[in-house]
Amino acid sequence: MLENAREDEYLGRLKFLMALIVLVIAVLIARVAQLQIYDGEYYAGLADGNRIRIIPTMAPRGTFFDRNGQLLVTNRPGFAVSLLPLTEPISPEVIQRVSKLLDVPVEEIQRKIDIHYSFDPIRIKQDVTPDIVTIIEEQKKDYRGVVIEVQPIRNYILHQEGAHTFGYVSEISDAELETKKDQGYKSGDIVGKFGLERVYDKEIRGENGGEQVEVDVAGKPVQILGKKEPKPGYDLILTIDRDLQVAAENAVDEILKGIGANAAAAVVLNPQNGEVLAMVSRPAFDPNLFAHGISTKDWNAINTNPYHPMDNKTITGEYPPGSTFKIVTGTAALSDGKVTAEEQIYDSGTHWLVPKGNAGGEVLGWLNFHDALAHSDNVYFYELGYRLGVDRLSDYAKMFGLGTETGIDLPYESPGLANWREYKWDVYGDEWYISETMDAAIGQGFNLVTPLQAAMVTGEIAANGKRYKPHLVKQIVTQDGELVRNFEPELLSELQVDPYIIKLVQDGLREVTVTGTAASNFAGFPYPIAGKTGTAENSQGRDHGWFVGYAPFENPCVSVAVIVEQGGFGASSAVPIGRKIMEKAFEIMNQRGPF
Repeated sequence: MLENAREDEYLGRLKFLMALIVLVIAVLIARVAQLQIYDGEYYAGLADGNRIRIIPTMAPRGTFFDRNGQLLVTNRPGFAVSLLPLTEPISPEVIQRVSKLLDVPVEEIQRKIDIHYSFDPIRIKQDVTPDIVTIIEEQKKDYRGVVIEVQPIRNYILHQEGAHTFGYVSEISDAELETKKDQGYKSGDIVGKFGLERVYDKEIRGENGGEQVEVDVAGKPVQILGKKEPKPGYDLILTIDRDLQVAAENAVDEILKGIGANAAAAVVLNPQNGEVLAMVSRPAFDPNLFAHGISTKDWNAINTNPYHPMDNKTITGEYPPGSTFKIVTGTAALSDGKVTAEEQIYDSGTHWLVPKGNAGGEVLGWLNFHDALAHSDNVYFYELGYRLGVDRLSDYAKMFGLGTETGIDLPYESPGLANWREYKWDVYGDEWYISETMDAAIGQGFNLVTPLQAAMVTGEIAANGKRYKPHLVKQIVTQDGELVRNFEPELLSELQVDPYIIKLVQDGLREVTVTGTAASNFAGFPYPIAGKTGTAENSQGRDHGWFVGYAPFENPCVSVAVIVEQGGFGASSAVPIGRKIMEKAFEIMNQRGPF
């Protein structure tokens, strides 16, 4: 009886053990089935990832052409020194040798290694000289894990000319990488940092290629499985005219040297469609310095320059517009009926209400609108400002597009200032005075514009009240010339004034170059043009000199704005630059037709 009980207990345990074994086997089979059937593709990918590596090849950035197909920015072949730890980490000895050879601190190299998170080469220095390439190639055993990459290096053909427009490229920073990882950017990538290079980086950077390499368990390359050629970035066809750009740059440099000034800006655009034909900002810099890694010496020379070479003064510089603002004041007063073109206002030397007069103390007597604009009479325009009032004058400034960004396809544009009363109250907590309205009426006081905005205001009068969005790119195309995107003119607004008012202002600006403040500068000029000089007071030194104008007078396709910082009177500093630009513009139009 006892034996039977023990036998039954033994059989029970055996059955339980067998059931447990069957259950374990079933679970294992189920797990294997899951891994093979449901998750097989996932784990196969992981396995391939462990034995297959991609060694990238940098894509060349797109080329910049001017409106006539002339090269502006392209690429040239160059060499970069990189670390590629295929088989083992880079040794401290190799890092030390690379540091000494390339003059790159060990700490910087180690930092790049530490933040590296992919199999891509760790680029230490771009665009190295042939002698460095030779040393590394001849002493491979001393530079284990160091490779030489053939890379396209950005080449800015005009050097500092057009630098603020084209921009520059450099290696992506850690901060940028953190925000752009999800966009496919990687450590060591070359990206646009400024200008058009920055704005259109996504379109022109291209798609990197590379070699697919099989490695063994130690990470040693076994064979090349495939190769993907890099896809070049799209090309940009700009609105810039290279010949006009160079002429404008030369004109600015010549005048600055002649009068002993150090900073200036010039903008040339087509007022009928917003195409920017030339942009100049001085002082400038050579963007080629950044393309291969700028040296400490070169960076210090740029960074310590008191006239700020890195600022694109055409869009970031905010200046009192001086007498060029009389275009706005005159339009406002005529349109609101505060004055007629024929009404005579007496200039006794100072305004009757506030003792404000002309810059040189002139007394011009009785003046109508055209005479006052042609001779830039302050007393006359003080009276117009007084009749309008600050709020109405500010309204017209905003109607012209002042006080807000133009929307040009460049970064860091400044808005200028047109809400003067509100600004004074917000910043200084003080009431507005009549004398300040008079200052605003002649472009002084709190009144601020950028050179681009000044060119736009002039262009609106030239284009019969139409304001087009300024832009620098006409087309984006593939390297084969296939159209990717075409940029059409974009009408932003129209002046809400009668056409005859605009015609009155146009005729007044024509008189400026015939009998007025710019007449002597344009004596003998073979083509009819319109313009306005200006001198803006500057509390930091000499006055700023202004000139704005457009041409041809009857069918304008060129609008110009020039400012010379601390250049004194506009007629002696900015107008000569404007004339040289106009001369080149007409030369080009005679050869190729209107812009």
